[in-house]
Amino acid sequence: MKNIAAIALLSSIALVSCKKETAKITKVDPKTGKTVTVEVPADSVAKVAENPAIRDSAGIVTQTFKLEKGKTYPLTTYQRDVKTMTDPQGKSITATAESTDEMNFTVNDIKGNVYEMTLNLVSKRSSQSAQGKTVVVDTKQALPKEDDLKMIWNINKALTSNKLDMKMDTKGNVISITGFDAVYTKVTTALTPLIKDANERASVVASLKQSFNEKVLKDQFSKNLSIIPKKGVKVGEKWTTSENADPSGTIKVTSNYVLKSLGNGTAEIAVSGGIPKKTEKKAQGPITHSMSSELAQNGTIKFDESTGWITNQNINVKTTQIETISDGKQSQSMKSVSNSSVMVNPSAK
Repeated sequence: MKNIAAIALLSSIALVSCKKETAKITKVDPKTGKTVTVEVPADSVAKVAENPAIRDSAGIVTQTFKLEKGKTYPLTTYQRDVKTMTDPQGKSITATAESTDEMNFTVNDIKGNVYEMTLNLVSKRSSQSAQGKTVVVDTKQALPKEDDLKMIWNINKALTSNKLDMKMDTKGNVISITGFDAVYTKVTTALTPLIKDANERASVVASLKQSFNEKVLKDQFSKNLSIIPKKGVKVGEKWTTSENADPSGTIKVTSNYVLKSLGNGTAEIAVSGGIPKKTEKKAQGPITHSMSSELAQNGTIKFDESTGWITNQNINVKTTQIETISDGKQSQSMKSVSNSSVMVNPSAK
């Protein structure tokens, strides 16, 4: 009996020693849409800081930033557009455009709840492909041979390898970005051999200032870096934002967000929405001209639970436009379909 008892005891010890530790992850069940908590092996879960930047407190998830002095955080944006245009005879032409802006942020100091950072503008790349021909402008490569591309390369080259000073608080509010004047001067210098007329040079730089300034970058970073509402949300909860799609503000792009899951070191947010189909018609005598358009987006955004920093975004956007002219007896239509991929830190997907 003693031997049998000893064997039983050894068996129970073996079972206990083989039992793996587990960790809990909160997520939305894709089948039911309900929020569930599941157990996974602890060794499959990423290590999260004791006091994470994105955390769940009494069922409410909030996002802050917990960055480290001396560390550098990436923010590379990539967009790929594939546009197909179909004429009334059914003939199609497809063109592809790609653009990459590589930048990162180095934390120099932390004063209270404010990060003093250097925004490093690393490189820019763009390419266009159509009818079997591809042209590339890449600041990491040599000056293109084509004359019409040389100016773009020179401007992009002058823009990159620059540093801006940025202050951001721990809640993701960008307080200031400075250092633009030095960049504008560098671009002007790069343009001098290419554009002899001072007024023309000034016009090019003025155009650059419209798209590359403190307000534009602040808006970009506020959209990319801090997504979860300040008040916090529950896992599975939806919230919506909208922004103007045209200068008049009559057309709005709606973005619907859902906090899909929190755990394993990652907060994952699902994105949907777009612009509902809209048709405009104008008649002049027997001729009717109509234009319909719609936009649909869907994808995910992921943030590091410990630091609050964005690790990856992958959103697909489809835009459809159809232009039709009719005389009441027959009609002709031109169709344009654009499929875009909008990514942040694409190498992390």
